[in-house]
Amino acid sequence: MIVCVCNNISDREIRQAVDLGLSSMAELRRDLGVATCCGKCHTCAREVLNDHLSATATVALQETVLMRAVLTN
Repeated sequence: MIVCVCNNISDREIRQAVDLGLSSMAELRRDLGVATCCGKCHTCAREVLNDHLSATATVALQETVLMRAVLTN
């Protein structure tokens, strides 16, 4: 889905940017141009960013727990 119409940025591109290390709206603005024109996409872009950051953190936590379980056995 296109999140930022002005710069043609999709939710997939935002998620990929998070996977590459971006973690804030300021970084999305700087690197992708999200919310730099009309600003109507800011809320949606922030939701995609935060949702993916949360999902990424959850996966990392689960991997850590599994790794600890493997190492203690």
